[in-house]
Amino acid sequence: MGTKADPLVIIGHVPDNQTATRTSAPAPPPRRRAPRDRAALAFTAAAPALGVYAAVRVIGLLVFWSWASLAGKDALHLLSGRWDSVWYQRIAENGYGYSVTLPDGSVHSDLAFFPLLPALERGIADLSPLTVGGAGLLVAWVAGLLAAWGIFAVGDRLYGRRAGVVLAALWGVYPTAFVQSMAYTETLFTALAAWALYAVLTGRWIVAGTLCVLAGLTRPSAAALVAALTVTAAVTLVKEYRAGGRESLLRAHARMLLGVAIAPLGWLAYVVFVAVRRDSPFAYFEVQAQWGNSIDGGRALAAFVLGLPLPAALGLCAALGLLGWLVHLCVRQRQPLPVLVYGIAIVVVSLIGSGYFGSRPRLMMPAFPLLLPAAVALVRLRTTARTARVVGALALVSAAYGAWTLLGPGPP
Repeated sequence: MGTKADPLVIIGHVPDNQTATRTSAPAPPPRRRAPRDRAALAFTAAAPALGVYAAVRVIGLLVFWSWASLAGKDALHLLSGRWDSVWYQRIAENGYGYSVTLPDGSVHSDLAFFPLLPALERGIADLSPLTVGGAGLLVAWVAGLLAAWGIFAVGDRLYGRRAGVVLAALWGVYPTAFVQSMAYTETLFTALAAWALYAVLTGRWIVAGTLCVLAGLTRPSAAALVAALTVTAAVTLVKEYRAGGRESLLRAHARMLLGVAIAPLGWLAYVVFVAVRRDSPFAYFEVQAQWGNSIDGGRALAAFVLGLPLPAALGLCAALGLLGWLVHLCVRQRQPLPVLVYGIAIVVVSLIGSGYFGSRPRLMMPAFPLLLPAAVALVRLRTTARTARVVGALALVSAAYGAWTLLGPGPP
């Protein structure tokens, strides 16, 4: 089958906690251990991360539920039946074919929404007593735990178990983490992305490609995940070609090439579906443009900033500067190539579109690699109590912001 280049080595980074294994440990035994045993071991290792993630999300839900009760509003409805959740539920109940004509004459079609979440909602509702809205919440909450598990797995592999736990916790207190408790696609997509990146880091390219297919049926931002696999594979091939391994290069990396080849098929399949449905090869892009989701290179973002009052514009520029600084820290941290490419690509895709500005922080939430520098810094506090205080404070701030946003006038 040939040797597989380790993506960690592509940019020269080898975690300290793996050095001994790579240099002195005997060759691993054949992969004959029962899948159940492997899953049990992995769950045992991930249990602290899942517990911390669940705790910070429960804090967010309790704050929101209390606030909603005081305001006399239905908290469950706000989580399962508002904004994009309504579109997904309508697709789950009736299939595609619904559209809305706005006062300005533009048409918003449900074909802008990808099919995996509504398919899961419909399947769960058919097989259980849950409504479609309840099924959407179940998918989002379970996917949130799976995402935290995958994020922990990536952090653990790169910087150790404590870093993995803190990384999962930080993702759970992201400013727009309240969306993780809604019937949205963010948790589902992040779970698929995190496990796909972990699969690449461990050389399981076909698994990574398959998860990319599912991610491509979930959100258009799967393009960032496809880019991560493609760039990593390309760099691997170029490095080995220059090293002289030209004759057996393709044969040695057949599984890697197959994983990359299947990665975009989910997204492409949906693009073809919309094209056939609308009898136009560019129908998917037309539908997205009608929703204001076309790529404009950042012109809409620049216009939004310039249209703000000066104090708000300066504050937003400072926030964008902080975002750029985080990207810089990720590069300096020498994150593995697939992880780095994925994180940066999510940020770029979120900023160069023409969509509603308030959605951009939510769209960047799957870019959990941006939190790796902060996770490593918190681990260096050395005491669990200090780290817990920081995470707890962030959880309360995130919860308050989430409750204010969900009970306020605007969408996330």
